Amino acid sequence: MTDVPRSSRDLIVETALRLFRERGYDATTMRAIAAEAGVSVGSAYYYFASKEQLIQAYYDQAQSAHEAASREILARERAFAARLQGVLSAWVRVSEPYHAFAVKFFKHAAEPDNPLSPFSAESAPARDSSVALYREVVEGCADRMDPELRAELPELLWLLSMGVVLFWVHDTSPGCERTYRLIDRSVPLVDRLVALSYLPGLRGVTRDFIEVVRELRE
Repeated sequence: MTDVPRSSRDLIVETALRLFRERGYDATTMRAIAAEAGVSVGSAYYYFASKEQLIQAYYDQAQSAHEAASREILARERAFAARLQGVLSAWVRVSEPYHAFAVKFFKHAAEPDNPLSPFSAESAPARDSSVALYREVVEGCADRMDPELRAELPELLWLLSMGVVLFWVHDTSPGCERTYRLIDRSVPLVDRLVALSYLPGLRGVTRDFIEVVRELRE
């Protein structure tokens, strides 16, 4: 909604996210959000037709924060592994304040037909922005890799990031140290597989893998 005051809209989003963290998603009503934000219920519904739309606004906000947190590492590093590790770790850092909320909220996002699923049509803007960030990871690296894999890799890395998110949701370790360790252990494996894809003897296997991915996407 480009024609509405950002300050009012942002206030409602910030209030909603705070209440979601404090009370839980299910227990928070639009009326409660409006009251805490100091606006009328009608005004809250003017900006957001439902709580689901507020979550989509959170997705967009979180993606913007992730992109900003990734800028330094993408500007500094040219190695694929360093760029990927930096971007994945940046997501964990910026998401830390919402960890408790995510644990309670995950049951909604995990439902395949829920509009709050990261795979839903409603979540497409945030998903596309995230894939674009991983495209930057790939296109800005100096590593040699199979050209066809390079084209498919951004979406595959986004799927990898969804696996990290799932692990993070269930991570109860202090500071989510197990999630950071998962990233530390996974990235070198991905880096090795990407590097091997360029070898002549493995290009056939790489293309077979790419065809499977394309078929599953249809």
